[in-house]
Amino acid sequence: MKPIWKSCKHLGLIFGISGLTVIGIPFPSQIASNGVNAQEQSDFSAQDMTQIANQYCLACHNDVLATSGLSLQNIDFKDINNNAEVFEKVVKKLRAHMMPPSGMPRPDFETYGVMTSWLESELDRNWLENPNPGRVTPIHRMNRYEYNNAINNLLGIDVDVMELLPGDPTADGSFDNIASALPFTPAHMERYMSVARQVTRLATGLPPLIPSITNYEIPLYMSQDWRQTEDMPFGSRGGISVRHNFQYDGEYTIKIDLETNYQDYVKGLGWAQTLDVRLDGKLLERFTIGGDAPGTPTPLSFSGTGEPGSIDWEQYMLYKATEGLEITVPVTAGPHSVTASYVRQQVIEEEIPQPRQGGRLPANSEAYLDYQKIHAIEIGGPYSIDENLGDAPSRQLIFSCYPDQLSEEASCAREILTRIARNAYRRSITENDSQILLSFFNRGREQGGSFDEGIQFALEFILSDPDFLIRSYHAPANLADGATFDLSDAELATRLAFFLWSSPPDEELLQVAESGTLSDPQIYEQQVRRMLKEDLATKTLVEDFAAQWLNLRRLDEVNINTVLFPQYDVSLIEAFEKETEMFVAESIKTDSSIIKLLNSDHTYVNERLARHYEIENVYGSRFRKATFPDTDKRGGLLAQGALLTVTSYPGRTSPVLRGKWLLDNLLGTPPPPPPPNVPILPEAEAGQIPTSIRERLAQHREDPVCSSCHVVIDPLGFALENFDVIGTWREFDEVGNPVDPNGNYPGGVEFSGFSDLRDWMLSRPEQFAHTLTEKLMTYALGRRVEYYDQPVIRQIVREASEEEYKWSSIILGIVNSPAFTSSMAPSGIAANDTQVPSQIADSD
Repeated sequence: MKPIWKSCKHLGLIFGISGLTVIGIPFPSQIASNGVNAQEQSDFSAQDMTQIANQYCLACHNDVLATSGLSLQNIDFKDINNNAEVFEKVVKKLRAHMMPPSGMPRPDFETYGVMTSWLESELDRNWLENPNPGRVTPIHRMNRYEYNNAINNLLGIDVDVMELLPGDPTADGSFDNIASALPFTPAHMERYMSVARQVTRLATGLPPLIPSITNYEIPLYMSQDWRQTEDMPFGSRGGISVRHNFQYDGEYTIKIDLETNYQDYVKGLGWAQTLDVRLDGKLLERFTIGGDAPGTPTPLSFSGTGEPGSIDWEQYMLYKATEGLEITVPVTAGPHSVTASYVRQQVIEEEIPQPRQGGRLPANSEAYLDYQKIHAIEIGGPYSIDENLGDAPSRQLIFSCYPDQLSEEASCAREILTRIARNAYRRSITENDSQILLSFFNRGREQGGSFDEGIQFALEFILSDPDFLIRSYHAPANLADGATFDLSDAELATRLAFFLWSSPPDEELLQVAESGTLSDPQIYEQQVRRMLKEDLATKTLVEDFAAQWLNLRRLDEVNINTVLFPQYDVSLIEAFEKETEMFVAESIKTDSSIIKLLNSDHTYVNERLARHYEIENVYGSRFRKATFPDTDKRGGLLAQGALLTVTSYPGRTSPVLRGKWLLDNLLGTPPPPPPPNVPILPEAEAGQIPTSIRERLAQHREDPVCSSCHVVIDPLGFALENFDVIGTWREFDEVGNPVDPNGNYPGGVEFSGFSDLRDWMLSRPEQFAHTLTEKLMTYALGRRVEYYDQPVIRQIVREASEEEYKWSSIILGIVNSPAFTSSMAPSGIAANDTQVPSQIADSD
């Protein structure tokens, strides 16, 4: 028995269209007299729709102007299915009140609701008559995140190889797991083979062929005047703390590189400063650098008379002062914290006379007497290895048998390799597969001279085999063009696992798929719920889905002006990210309503973030749940520092960036890209009093080309103006003007700040639910959501509303949808849904 969603002929049983409501706008019992006659909603017809379109739309969308390539002049509203793609776009515009443009006659609020509701109802009805599940992209390469998870789970190791692989592009700025956007080039293959060699040697306990060197740099814009992270001891300043995975027990080097000025002189050598290097908080070495540090030239002796230019002085300033900032230390395998930071002290001690600076030195005095700064930390190794790895977890997982004599090697190798290959390939292993794997084992055994070397070489092949790297989906033989077919149980298990875990199926899911019972509705739901309870599901949905949906990954790219915002440092960045991750993780783990993401009386903070949010009585580096003292100023995603920071410019807030982000990520009505040659916001000229961002945007909206979008974008951004660039609550903006958080949204909606905006969004929960469902469905399918997916999304949201929009209700709706469980033959859908990365052919 198949899940009811899996067969399109059953869709009419569950796809109710009566009582349909527009997202966020309830049906009115009557339409006000503004373009249509008052009438019952149930009597609204295509003729009424035509009348409204003639009154409000044809001024722009006629056969002559055809604004944005759309003419409604001869559209037959009795048969909108022939224009479903167009009308799904119209629905989004109407839902956001983006059309008609500002300055043109507009329907009243109720008429917007009736128009949108009727269009959605007709589109859903037509989808039922002509269901279109879309097409699974037949070739889908793993992205870096998926590959990293897969090798760790398969081999029983804990490594991070993402930086060793090429970056994955995001399709349309959405997610990096979109199949059509993931190339598979010879360069990718070369990297996969290199990584496979490293991780399989690690997992089998064989020494690396060459030591590795990893360099961690500190962004130049980052201030190093204060304690940077919670990993550093109190009384420290600047520096860097990294979590590095040491692949083997052995000896490693840790080398510190200091920041230089434009002349390549090391900064801050005019006085002695103390640098500590720690491993997991334990002091490894303390260095004194600069000034009259013992054993080094004293640079001040060169500044008293004459010009600093002697060979000794130059050599000291260029490199000798930092010679020896390297240590060798034994480290056990696994992730460890490596920290380099300075002991905090005053630049110039009070009441101590300083020598007069002479010659050219004053030109460099700022850099000379400044704080020293760490540019990077380099970790190299291992240079010697503890080879006693017999009890390593990875070896226990891999070597399920071990031969006592040569005659037993082939059978043991077959057992090991077929077991691992079955999990890697996500299917049963054929005899041909077994012979290929044994051939690689024999070659590695011959070249390396041991059983372990043979297993390692065969595993290296598995992890660089396209059967592992690519998820492929196949239509049944002799299928008619445009016909719909169900995915096989094995394909469905793979799709489930990569959606919820970003990793191949585990043993239980694989066994259920091989038994042919995964398509049983009860068993299918049991497996989905089991998978959701695993910590890996929460981890994946937070680290991969939510991090991209909410733009958390951009936090590392935001170049905040630390002169204007000196409190913005590494510890605050880390706290921002951790807060949002823990907040979303709690919501998923407890299967809470997604609507609570918008409004909550608590969040997760440590002492650093609590101070930033003005929450009292929170001490220490540990994150814990804390209640907001004033929910009019905080509560929910909208007021979290991470999201406010990634939607700001380096030196000022941006109502436009914030409003656009809200429309795209929370309200599901993204504005179109700005037209070419749009002028930038005017800045105050020299001698003029700086104008507020509101005044500058008002000038911007005077341009009719800009007005139609900004009338929707700007009010949302204005409502968040009480939060500065890094999310601190404020009453005055960057130039000292009082903050004005008021906004007028089309349709007569007025905001007087963050709290009003949040309440307005809470009053239309279906809109946020629709947006999150659409984002999550894009991520789950690994393709763009198309116009023919919208009726299914609306149905998922309607059903989820009966369970208060719990995460599980939305996820179950997605994994039971035709778009997830079935596919259509190529000729039945648009061409852009069948694309596969063209680079794949180049790699053959």
